[in-house]
Amino acid sequence: MSGAAPEAGARLIVILGPTASGKSALGISLAERLGGEILICDSTQVYRHFDIGTGKVPLAEQRGIPHHLVDLVEPDEVFTAGEYRRRALTVLDGVRQRGKLPIITAGTGLYLRALLEGLADAPVRSEELRERLRKKAELHGPEHLHRVLARMDKEAASKIAPRDTQKIIRAIEIRKLAGKAVGEIHRSGRKGLEGYTITKIGLHPAREALYSRINARVEAMITNGWMEEVRSLVARGVPADAKPFQFIGYSALRTCLESSSRAKVEAIKHIQQSTRQFSKRQITWFRKEPDVNWLPGFGEDPDDVAAALLVAKGANSQALDEKS
Repeated sequence: MSGAAPEAGARLIVILGPTASGKSALGISLAERLGGEILICDSTQVYRHFDIGTGKVPLAEQRGIPHHLVDLVEPDEVFTAGEYRRRALTVLDGVRQRGKLPIITAGTGLYLRALLEGLADAPVRSEELRERLRKKAELHGPEHLHRVLARMDKEAASKIAPRDTQKIIRAIEIRKLAGKAVGEIHRSGRKGLEGYTITKIGLHPAREALYSRINARVEAMITNGWMEEVRSLVARGVPADAKPFQFIGYSALRTCLESSSRAKVEAIKHIQQSTRQFSKRQITWFRKEPDVNWLPGFGEDPDDVAAALLVAKGANSQALDEKS
């Protein structure tokens, strides 16, 4: 992070919540009223060209508010929570120097945790080791690597799915290079974000309302050209195993590009269901986040915008209780 450390008490607003809860809209509303800039905290929006399905806010809808930490890397590049933290610290420094209020809209809990709480001092990547492990996975299957990890670090293996090659490789890499178990490194202490007074605002609309909105949002994405975006990505030559094609919806739409209309209908239903399940996991993660001022509605609701504004200005959290 360049420049001088921020003065103690510099304000930082964090808006968190599940997909389709209106985080982007609330962030823009607060930025307009409080002189802020938006920092996106989303592991899917860092990839260029994957726009509609990741929910990026179109330039025309940003209402002149700067949006940072989006479109950072190409689809075939690797991006980690540690890299997100490094870039976010640089952006925070720039926002502070411009005298603006940083507002984080967070959908990826791991990235938010990396920024606010810091990361363990894990070893840097070894492309040579990773390539050897990838070849083993291709030859023997990811389950073989998972068994290798289990012999080296039983605790780490118990927390990783047997076919999650990327996480398995990273865990083996850490164990080999650091000479310590992954859990031991993660428990060794972290350096959190310093010099900011952080205010967290959470969006937690009723489940049925959220699910209905998710269903409608997926249909709107299809109407707005999501299928055409996937077709363009394939034509561009983005490989099927690129990480962004693992994001919800992209793989399903790629599969049904040349299929019947019935296949498309089934793909949409699958995407809606997967997104609802994802939102549930996000809520579970964020409910464990400390010191969150929870709002009961969506980010566009006038009452919730008013309550969030009070809290963002430093009002007592009782303001939210009265709105709930």
